[in-house]
Amino acid sequence: MDCIFGENEEEVTSYLEDLNEAQREAVIQRDGPMIIIAGAGSGKTRVLTYRIAHLMRNGVDPFNILALTFTNKAAREMKSRIAGVVGPSEAKNLWMGTFHSVFARILRSEAEKLGYPSNFTIYDTQDSVRLLTSIIKELQLEKDKYKPKQVLGRISQFKNSLITVRAYYQNPEVMEADKVSGRPKMGSIYKEYVDRCFKAGAMDFDDLLLRTNELLTRFPEVLAKYQDRFRYILVDEYQDTNHSQYLIVRALADRYQNICVVGDDSQSIYAFRGANIQNILNFQKDYDDVKIFKLEQNYRSSSNIVQAANSVIEKNKTKLEKEIWTSNKEGELIKVMRTFSEGDEGRFVASSIFENKMRHQLPNNDFTVLYRTNAQSRAIEDALRKKNIKYKIYGGLSFYQRKEIKDTLAYLRLLVNSNDEEALKRVINYPARGIGQTTIDRLVIAANQNNISIFELLFQLDRIPLNINSGIKTKLINFRDMIRSFQIEAQSKNAFEVADLVVKKTRLIRDIESEGTPEAISRVENVQELMNGIKDFIEEQTEKDEDASLAYFLEDVALATDFDKEKEDAPRVSLMTIHLAKGLEFPYVYIVGLEENLFPSAMSMNTRSEIEEERRLFYVALTRAEKQVYLSYAQSRYRWGKLIDCEPSRFLEEVDDKFLEHIAPKQETRAVNNFIDKDIFGAPDQKKIRFKKPVARKLEKKVNKPVMKSPSSVPPKNLKKMSEVNTSQNLFDADLVPGNIVEHAKFGQGKVVSIEGTGNSKKAEIRFESGDNKKLLLQFAKLKIIG
Repeated sequence: MDCIFGENEEEVTSYLEDLNEAQREAVIQRDGPMIIIAGAGSGKTRVLTYRIAHLMRNGVDPFNILALTFTNKAAREMKSRIAGVVGPSEAKNLWMGTFHSVFARILRSEAEKLGYPSNFTIYDTQDSVRLLTSIIKELQLEKDKYKPKQVLGRISQFKNSLITVRAYYQNPEVMEADKVSGRPKMGSIYKEYVDRCFKAGAMDFDDLLLRTNELLTRFPEVLAKYQDRFRYILVDEYQDTNHSQYLIVRALADRYQNICVVGDDSQSIYAFRGANIQNILNFQKDYDDVKIFKLEQNYRSSSNIVQAANSVIEKNKTKLEKEIWTSNKEGELIKVMRTFSEGDEGRFVASSIFENKMRHQLPNNDFTVLYRTNAQSRAIEDALRKKNIKYKIYGGLSFYQRKEIKDTLAYLRLLVNSNDEEALKRVINYPARGIGQTTIDRLVIAANQNNISIFELLFQLDRIPLNINSGIKTKLINFRDMIRSFQIEAQSKNAFEVADLVVKKTRLIRDIESEGTPEAISRVENVQELMNGIKDFIEEQTEKDEDASLAYFLEDVALATDFDKEKEDAPRVSLMTIHLAKGLEFPYVYIVGLEENLFPSAMSMNTRSEIEEERRLFYVALTRAEKQVYLSYAQSRYRWGKLIDCEPSRFLEEVDDKFLEHIAPKQETRAVNNFIDKDIFGAPDQKKIRFKKPVARKLEKKVNKPVMKSPSSVPPKNLKKMSEVNTSQNLFDADLVPGNIVEHAKFGQGKVVSIEGTGNSKKAEIRFESGDNKKLLLQFAKLKIIG
């Protein structure tokens, strides 16, 4: 719907003709408080841009307009478009930018009132972490309890909730919470951090909001000055504002009340960052005679996608009423794929993208894969790489480039090759074991002088002088012995067992978890996903009777990282979390991992508000698509190497079924609890239930009988699986012949091309529906004849 403004007068004056009726009404409304409820794909950026341009073309001085956005990119784009209507010189006079950039500009003009120099420094996260590291050390606090990043996150929470140092010491509940969490000195750190920043003439990112609130509260004349200047205030993405931002906007708009907020409560997905959906829900209570404009026409998506998204979001109770519609074509049904595992899910996504590319001659950047957590990218990346489909991870590193993954892999590399110097230097003091950089430098020099590896040097510490004390020497020996013990264990354990041992003995997970941040949770999930990948690798290699060693796994990973390093000289499939996808659009969207406890997240299912935010997140994912949506879920996933059964996400149930096409037969997601025979509990007056002693039965040859669990321990969805196992053939013993149609748990259905070998070495070459030919060792393949 967007267009480029022309330069001539005729084109400039016709900009209102580009708007639909609802958009035009919102643009030409001049005075008073107003809220524009803008549904997904409804052209809200265009409306906000045209509204500012219309105000300027109708006599409002650009110096009297304040427009607040959430990204610098949005501000630049809007300013450029406005310049096309009113001219670049006038557009430059607008006060437009992000909350932080605009308020930093105000603070520079008024800094002396707060005791800061006008040229105050703005600390980034790295600056703040370094300062907190020094403070924690000076206060002689335990660095394991007071991790700088964790402390900074807590201080950020304080500032965004307007809890100053004084307010902190007046709030027993907050102080008690820190005491319970094992950080009773948090107040002392907070005070010292604030004092040191002030002494250095520096503000951190959160101060830009906190100090602006302080400025407007303590100095009424300053508030009056900016109220008079900003006679028209416009706020984009109002549903994403936090409490501090809300108070600043409310104060500035209080005099003239010419405030226009734009947003969509259905796309409020940043509560974890402090965003408060109540700001947009309660806007009408904050001002009198609020005018409401609803942008309900979606220009982005097909009719099926729009209606499917509506059928989901209507389940939320906390919302502003609107009905999104589109005049676009009906389009394809949303395709739902049930897969056996996350590896199978990755292969499905890669194959589907490849097929769509070939069939419709599409570039890679027409596709995006969206997931709830970063760890899910591993299986998708592996599958795309094997199909030679170029991709790019947005908002983070490729899976194998993430720090926690490289740390874990460095340990494993060291077990395979103890002379790997880079791997050794990476982990010799991680997790921290008191071996500093000075010691490492001495090890490198001594190893080079004696023409041996650093690891070999660790066995000759008594012979080669290093000028280190006995304490450091003991730590080096302990590290050496730990690695050697891993190497010995690796001789009798498989790759997964070795990796599991390394992660547990080195306490990698405990070190990450101790940070206590949302990022730490994601990093733990990444390590868990690496373990899942190793388990998946072993199973696949074993079935193919190929090398499943740790060394070969590391070789496979090295190829993956080489693939990541290729130059971005061509369009790429976009991989990102759903949170990062907000505001973007793609012709083809794949939403993966639609399982309970994954999406919705297990950490966001405790209250109605948390579930409703997860549902809004799903709504955002659906509405990124223009032409086609694919939803997928796995029946099982690995968790720390253990295969667990997964339940399809409740969100799959909430999409009206008439908008869905199930590629695989639909799996019932909510079975009635009728698999326990009520008679086993006896009549109400029965005093005692007598159970018969179970009779041992011999298993018939060539039939895999299940080991029955107690009824209460068997999930309903497993009953069908167990009956299937009763009738399936053990193909290791069966007379499997070329031409048979078989089913494999990961690769789906295929046709047997040939059989070779005998006994334990018997293999079948199978051509699967994906087009791939695979040779599988029948002893492990667990095939089922279906034709």
